Amino acid sequence: MRRVSCAMFVSLFASAVSAADYGPGFKQTMVPVGGCTVSATVGGKGSTVLLLHGYAETAQMWKPLAVALAPRFTVVAIDLPGIGDSSIPASGIDMTTSAKRVHEAVHKLGYERARVVGHDIGLMVAYAYAALYPSEVETLTLMDAFLPGIGAWREIYDAPDPWHFRFYGHTPELLVKGRERTYFEHFWNDFAADPARSIPEADRQAYTRAYARPGRMAAGFAYFKSFLKTADEFGELGKTRLPMPVTSIGGEKANGVALGAQMKLISANPTVVIIKGAGHWIMEERPEETMAAVTRALEQSGTAQK
Repeated sequence: MRRVSCAMFVSLFASAVSAADYGPGFKQTMVPVGGCTVSATVGGKGSTVLLLHGYAETAQMWKPLAVALAPRFTVVAIDLPGIGDSSIPASGIDMTTSAKRVHEAVHKLGYERARVVGHDIGLMVAYAYAALYPSEVETLTLMDAFLPGIGAWREIYDAPDPWHFRFYGHTPELLVKGRERTYFEHFWNDFAADPARSIPEADRQAYTRAYARPGRMAAGFAYFKSFLKTADEFGELGKTRLPMPVTSIGGEKANGVALGAQMKLISANPTVVIIKGAGHWIMEERPEETMAAVTRALEQSGTAQK
């Protein structure tokens, strides 16, 4: 009886939230998992592709890619726990726990295997997903960030420019409250090769509204707070190389080279793609090149590497 009531609640709630607007053929589903409810926007046909967004964005970032992939792949775009339309867990807002929750959501949606793609902190959740459930991941594509705990990760984490890695807690929440747009402009503009080719205005407004909701900035900060915990966990997971085809796609003027170096530590034969002239927001700055690179990565054979 409790399961039926929960399903009814989810169905009613789904019609009230602001789904990622991918257009016809896509539907948002709210999936109850351990500790929270996960928003999944699903559409298309064929092999399953799981898309995990990054910080200062939501699953809406994947719209152009999702529409392009839908004729050939079943797309499952997730709002990370605590972000977008997913609910805020009382605890466990970190990369590994989020990977477990996303995995549960994917299974409850009826999918066993997936080709997994992640950008920014979604990249970290994607890696945890692949490392925890390697037999269920056909390909892994990691887009412009870094993996805590792998190789020379501290050179990135301890560098002076990314001060935001340590910007979390009560006082930062108070400082950013009501100024979410100002805070995110730093990322959207300064992490792009050209701010004029970064996040579109309509998306900036939508992301600002999403993160300005009660508790959402704190949830986002929690992912950064978890970096050291994540480094310990990834250090252990990284002792076993991933068996599936692995691709990294990064901006020439952002994390492309550093991420590519890490890929050689977690995979025997990774594909490293550098998007020329791009900064961190490769989906928005160089959409055609980036989507072509992701599509090529998804088309790789899912057979294990040696």
